[in-house]
Amino acid sequence: MKTVSGAGLWAYATAVLLLTGCASMAPEYARPQAPMPEAYALPVTGAEPAGVVQNLHWHDYFTDPVLQQLLAAALDHNRDLRMALLRVEEARASYGIQRSERLPDINLGGQGARSRIPADLSPSGRSVVGSEYRAEVGLTSWELDLWGRVRSLEQSALESWLASEAAGQAVQTALVTEVANAYLTLRELEQRVAVTRETVASRERSYQIFQRRYEVGATARLEVTQVQTLLNQAQVLLARLELQQATQRNALRLLAGDAAMELLPQAQTRATMLADVQPGLPSDLLTNRPDIIAAEHRLRAANANIGAARAAFLPRIALTGSFGSASAELDNLFESGSKAWAFMPTISLPIFDGGRRRANLELSQVRRELAVADYEQSIQNAFREVADALASSHWLSEQLAVQQVARDAQAERARLAQLRYDNGSAAYLEVLDAQRDLLDAEQQLISTARAVQSSRVSLYSALGGGYQQSAAPNTPTSSE
Repeated sequence: MKTVSGAGLWAYATAVLLLTGCASMAPEYARPQAPMPEAYALPVTGAEPAGVVQNLHWHDYFTDPVLQQLLAAALDHNRDLRMALLRVEEARASYGIQRSERLPDINLGGQGARSRIPADLSPSGRSVVGSEYRAEVGLTSWELDLWGRVRSLEQSALESWLASEAAGQAVQTALVTEVANAYLTLRELEQRVAVTRETVASRERSYQIFQRRYEVGATARLEVTQVQTLLNQAQVLLARLELQQATQRNALRLLAGDAAMELLPQAQTRATMLADVQPGLPSDLLTNRPDIIAAEHRLRAANANIGAARAAFLPRIALTGSFGSASAELDNLFESGSKAWAFMPTISLPIFDGGRRRANLELSQVRRELAVADYEQSIQNAFREVADALASSHWLSEQLAVQQVARDAQAERARLAQLRYDNGSAAYLEVLDAQRDLLDAEQQLISTARAVQSSRVSLYSALGGGYQQSAAPNTPTSSE
């Protein structure tokens, strides 16, 4: 019988290792056709070329210094983002575990044993004390990935990691959007409160004047009650806005932390807080939107799982072996002639499993179809969000221009009504109506101005939030 030397054994195992993983039974990946039009209905005009969203980090897009500090604090403080980043680390560790399955598990070990055989069990009729000592390098049940099963599982783990990374970026973009909108809403409420306080102060002075005039008999009680009613309406509005402002500050505090709230000044001018961006083409969403990128990585992972399920139908070959030295005496363990080795290949061929492998393959195929549907739905949602943001930015800007003209007209109307009343040409009720409408116009103008900025925040987020896809370090790229 021909024997195989230890060196020959390991040379053979090395050759097998080089041949392992050359095959894959996963279906060839092809990106599904994007279910969206080729252009937006309302493209943004006037943006500089440098404003392409994928090149614009949030620190460059949100130009307000206070908002920048709030965003930085929120990214350091927020628990949801922290959990998302931990999920990325979890997926990275899972990929590392699965990747290690492609390499053999080699261990260095030593063993010593002494045993006594009783006389009645010994062939010689005398009790025997025996010893055995071993020192060896062992290969433990390493699967030869001839059909790409392990490689497909590794690819699936890699895509899951990349999907988690993109999903973490999506959480960050959502947090940036939420903080920016909360900040804009707080600024809106501060401006509305400031306007309302000025109105309350003005109406208090008017009420005091009419009260004195009534006391000297220069005016009727009806006019005093009309002025008081107008004052009370402004006071109620101020109280409601103060409540909304306090609630909004609490919401921002939850997002950015208590320390960040000290950054907020009590007065804020209408400075430019946002840079310009270009929407680009709808196809840009496929590489700019982190949620779409995550959905495609999940699709690639599902595609790789089909390869692993297919390979499960084929024979599975595993190698177990060891090479080292063995001796009955510890002193002679590494002497000449003590070499020992073992080589135990095993092969497993599935015959009957009650349909489990077939069901597992069908499950992986259904999950791939679900991943395709999820990918297409992500694209459709992304296109709609961009289209909605473009429409909001366009039409709210038109509305803001009209409301600015309307507010100026209401201010002129209030001035003329006051002149008519002072000249005795009109009743004070006309002045009351004009002042009430002026306050409403000012409040609506401030709200619309905030809505315009919020629509631009939504556009930045819908276009991808400045996300730049990067390959995972020290990992193979996803196969097409």
